[in-house]
Parts: sequence; structure tokens; C-alpha cells
Amino acid sequence: MMKILLTSFFIAFFIFNSFGQKVNSYDVVVYGGTSAGIVAAIQTSRMGKSVVLIESTDRLGGLTTGGLGQTDIGNKHVIGGISREFYQNIRSYYDIPENWKWQFKEEYMDSGQTKTIKGEDAMWTFEPSAALKVYQLMLKSEDIDIIYRERLNRETGVSKIGGRIVSIEMESGTKYYGKMFIDATYEGDLMAASGVSYRIGRESNEEYGETLNGVQANRINRTLKWTLSRNAYNHNFIDKVDPYVIKGDPSSGLLPYFVEGGKPGVDGSGDKGIQAYCFRMTLTNHPENRIPFEKPDNYEEINYELLFRNYEAAVGPIEEMYDYGDKLVPWINSPMPNKKTDTNNQKGFSTDFIGQNYDYPEASYEEREKIVQAHLDYQQGLMWTLAYHSRIPKKVRDIVSTWGTCKDEYGPESDGWQHQLYIREARRMKSDYVMTQKNCERIEVVEDAIGFGAYGMDSHHVKRYVDANGYVQNEGNVEASVANPYPISYRSIIPKKKECENLLVPVCVSATHIAFGSIRMEPVFMVLGQSAATAACHAIDQQKSVQEIDYATLREKLLIDKQVLEIEIK
Repeated sequence: MMKILLTSFFIAFFIFNSFGQKVNSYDVVVYGGTSAGIVAAIQTSRMGKSVVLIESTDRLGGLTTGGLGQTDIGNKHVIGGISREFYQNIRSYYDIPENWKWQFKEEYMDSGQTKTIKGEDAMWTFEPSAALKVYQLMLKSEDIDIIYRERLNRETGVSKIGGRIVSIEMESGTKYYGKMFIDATYEGDLMAASGVSYRIGRESNEEYGETLNGVQANRINRTLKWTLSRNAYNHNFIDKVDPYVIKGDPSSGLLPYFVEGGKPGVDGSGDKGIQAYCFRMTLTNHPENRIPFEKPDNYEEINYELLFRNYEAAVGPIEEMYDYGDKLVPWINSPMPNKKTDTNNQKGFSTDFIGQNYDYPEASYEEREKIVQAHLDYQQGLMWTLAYHSRIPKKVRDIVSTWGTCKDEYGPESDGWQHQLYIREARRMKSDYVMTQKNCERIEVVEDAIGFGAYGMDSHHVKRYVDANGYVQNEGNVEASVANPYPISYRSIIPKKKECENLLVPVCVSATHIAFGSIRMEPVFMVLGQSAATAACHAIDQQKSVQEIDYATLREKLLIDKQVLEIEIK
């Protein structure tokens, strides 16, 4: 039956060509120019197959070129293949003196989990512009057609015969035919449009026998394999922050950005919530490269009233509560080369736009653009507030006002702000194998590994609510360590056979909310992108569905290409 379908496929191509029309036909069609998509395209090219990489914007690389330069890894030793090659190329880039414009290489000090140890073959922190240049050089040496500014027609754009995708159509009307398709988007748009099962939101703990999933509001269960760390505490509000427009008056209504009427939900229960998004800002305090924070035209002070009250509620020596980093400043400002930073969320009111992204995964393109713009307006207003508003402590203003966005990042018309929102979580496929907390804790260990996860089970906050005492709390933050790297199943990146036979999904993998919180790291997405492309090429050669290919053959090729599939557990 498979051979009949393939034959019909080639007959269709012949008919199109006989009319003299251009046919965009490839062995592998990769939709989504994220880090996973880039690596998938490179691997396909290296395996001698024709490939097209389709990106909906005018910039490749997703978050890797969009501000996430402080690489979340967990364990560097399990990053292999093209993923490690990328970080090796980052190191080579910074070995060139001309690439240090705003400081000498010797002046730069990285830190934390991504610190480059003496003698390492790779470098794990980088500017967005450096990541883009490295990707462009890697792509230049491959035979890959790259298409920009083309978005999938999500309503009628996927054509299938039986259980196989034949072509995908863009909003422009352009069609791309392929033998295999890879959805490398953060949203899982091709997956969803292909009729593949997925879910959005948090499962209950009961559904998969987990302990860290679902609502995490009212208890700290120290019998679990995590405790409320200092960092987790500092992602919440100071005690006794009033949530109402008029303090102490519930009838005045809640301040902005509460969801579901300010109710927390039942601990461990599932809901539609997804962890918060933000922009991973690229900031600098170098005067020649700095763009000061500006007040947005649509700025409304009430949107930051909870921030003001959070400072005002602090009593005693607040420095003792925040005795690390910038102390009072609600950010993690990780140093990048050339006097720049990767700036992330921290404390109760920060860059995460908590609860304001629930509709994003299923939203239309136009609705998504509005959600992205709302996040940008919120974050630009936040930074101006922290830098210049009189109700912010002076010591905070004195620090934040020395920083700004970068003139030499994201293009001359961007004001230093990227377009790539940090989509921490959207759709997640639901295939024959779902990665869970048990996999992350190695209670269950799969035998069809295509890469390793190693980062902690990490969920940012999901909602803001009013507690039983009438005060503000954030809910959803989980930071649970992973003791050892764990294998990720091949079955978690392929749909159920009855739903689609020639699609692979290396980003929106089949995983629960809490397991995805560990898997969702850019180096891992690259690893999974390479494995997906390798499987797609094997499926073509073997004339089989992606569900039917020989895993032993796949594993052998992955190992040859320096993927890490086995480690010694101590």
C-alpha cells in the first residue's frame, strides 16, 4: 500500500510538471525556522536529501537568536551532534578578536550552569547576533532552500492522502510537496492542522501518576522530590500585598492581570493554564550602545500598581530577603559577551506576563500578533517604570536606568527589542508515548532514546490569584531538580500512526506539562531536530512510515553522527 501511495505521489508531480508549472517538491519539508528546524534541515542536507526550511518571519533561529543567550542545559555532556557543533562554532566565533567590539575577551566573565570551563571545546553564552551569524554560516555550506515570511494556511493548507501529508499550502497560495514533514514551530501549527492529537494546559497529577503537575497553589509538600527554594520564594510577592483597586475593598474590583476571578484552583488538578511568556531582553549598560528605556504611548500606571505595592509591603531590611543578584531589581541579568545581558524574569512582579497567554496556542495569526504586542507593551512599560517612576525605590531606579536595549541587536528599526516572544509552552502532541515526570526522575526509562533531557522540571508561574487571607499570590512555579540525564523516546516525536505517517514533531513533543518543562530547552530541541531529520530520511529510504522504521538502524546512524544516546549513571 505504501508503494502505491508513493507512486501516485510521483505521478501527481509529473502531471504538474507537464503543464510547465513550477513544483516545490522535496524529500523533507521543515516548517519552522527555530533552532530545531535549522538543525533538522542541516541534517537532511547532510544525508543527501532535498529539503526546504520555511520560516514565517524574516529571522531564523527562534529563541536562540531571539535573546536566549544564557543556554539552559542541565548537563553539557549529553549535548551532542549538530547541537554541540553549534556551540563549538560559537566558541570559534568569539575566538576572533574582531568580534569583541565593546570589551576585550579577557574582560568577559560568564557564570552559572553555562560557564565555559577552561579547556572546553564549546561556549554556551552568546549574543543573539552572534548566534544568527553562526547559523547562517552553518546553513551556507548546505544545500537547503530557505523560505522567509511564509505562514501555513492553518484552516485548509494541509493536504493528505490516507494517513500521509502530500503537501502544505501557505497563506500566499504557494504549495510545498514532500515525502516527509517536520513541524519545528513552537506552536505546533502544522501538527494541529494535520489532525494530530494534542493538548494545551496542565494535566492533573492523577492522570499520569505525577506529583508536580496541575495547580500548585496552596501547599508545600516536602515529601515530594522538591522543596520551595529561595529562588522559588523570590518568584512570589512579599507578604500582604493587597489585590484590590481600592485597598481593602473587594467591591472595587481586582487590579489588572488576575485570571479566573482571582481563584487559585484545587491543588493537583488540571486546567487550561500554560506557563508565562516574556521577552528575554538583550540589555547593555555601555553608553555608546545603549538605548534608554522609553515610556510606551499607551502606558497606564494602574497596570503596575501591584509592583508598587510589592515594594511598599516590604518591611525591615529588604536586602536580607533578596540577598543575591541585583537585590531589589526584579530580574536575572546574566552577562553575555560585549557588555550585554540575557535578562529573565525574577520575583513576584517581573517580565513574565502571568496568565495573559492562555489563548495564544489556538489563536489566529492576527490574534497572536495582538497577544505578542500586549506582552511587548507590558514589558516596555515595566522597564520604564523600574527605571524612572517615582514610586519605585531610588536604589532600583539608579540601577535599572543605567541599562537599556542594544543599538546593534535586532535591526536598526527595532529599538533593540526582539520580535520573538519566549513561547515556553503551547500545544503538546499526544502520541502513543507521553513523556512524564516518571521519565524525568528515571522511574521509567525508555529504550528508544533519540537524545537526553537533563534540565530541571521548570515551570514558570501560570496564574495570579487572591489567597484565603485576601492577598496576592502567584501560582504555578515549579523548580524540581533532575538528578541524572534521562532518555527521550522516539515515540514522543511521532504521532499515532492512524493520525499521520510522515510527520515528526521535535519541539511540541508528546509530554505532560511538567515533563515538557524539562525537555523544552534549545540545545535539546536541536538534538531532537537532528534525530527527527535522521528518522525522516530513513523512512524515505526504507519506504516506511515514521512509526515503522527500524530503530536499531536509526540508533546506529545517530551514534555515527555523534548524538549522545547512552550515559553512565553514578
